[in-house]
Amino acid sequence: MIPNDLRFVPILFALVLASGCAGRPAPEAEPAIAEPEQVSPTEPAAPLVGTTQHDRFWVPPLFASEEDEAHYYISRLADRRFIDVYGGGEHPRVWYISAERLGQIGEPAIPLLYALIDTRDEYELMLVLYALQLATQDPQLMAQTGSDYVRLTETLNEGANAENRAIAVEWWERHGWRWQ
Repeated sequence: MIPNDLRFVPILFALVLASGCAGRPAPEAEPAIAEPEQVSPTEPAAPLVGTTQHDRFWVPPLFASEEDEAHYYISRLADRRFIDVYGGGEHPRVWYISAERLGQIGEPAIPLLYALIDTRDEYELMLVLYALQLATQDPQLMAQTGSDYVRLTETLNEGANAENRAIAVEWWERHGWRWQ
């Protein structure tokens, strides 16, 4: 049998703990002078929110060819939400799904990408140029071009679009006859 004085000890102990947690507010910290964050120009200014896993891996059914798949990803290039984010909260990196997939498709995507070389959307142009750099490294195409591919000065930087576009156009002038 528990003495009458001790049966309230657990309840009293719980109340003491709860009041300690909800006690005084924490002292306000002095506002620290934050150093400006180094924002990489390759990352979008908006919060990095990737697309859903379903959207990332879904592709329209019944592709008859790589060109069909390339058309789908071309249609998604300008969609700023069609990205994936990796690297964790401390070092988030953006995976540009359409550009990466078009680069993996390789040679069949190149004429479709060049059709967008005159886009006025700087974001889309940046991804077109990046996808061209990847797609022109298709091993079969590299064998035909003597290892010549679109070598961008700086990838995934809208500020370098003009210079990178000129590089891509020069490459097309040398090798574009293959698709005409």
